[in-house]
Amino acid sequence: MPTTITLKNIPDELYDRLKASAKAHRRSINNEAIVCLEGALVLPKKVTPEERLARARAIGEGLQARFFDHALIDDLKNEGRS
Repeated sequence: MPTTITLKNIPDELYDRLKASAKAHRRSINNEAIVCLEGALVLPKKVTPEERLARARAIGEGLQARFFDHALIDDLKNEGRS
């Protein structure tokens, strides 16, 4: 069963933007508010630790190939050391 909520103290500018958006989409203000809330409150997709690790490794490999020259970094670290 749908739940009813009441919003209080909505700033005039926000209400005007909601009203204009509802008109542009040919929806009621209530339906436009629901669509806006659904868009703003999308739950993130569950990602397994393995997927997250694979993505991090892929990003790291891409960064190494584009930005890091390990030999140069080692030379710079050792520069001035005796």
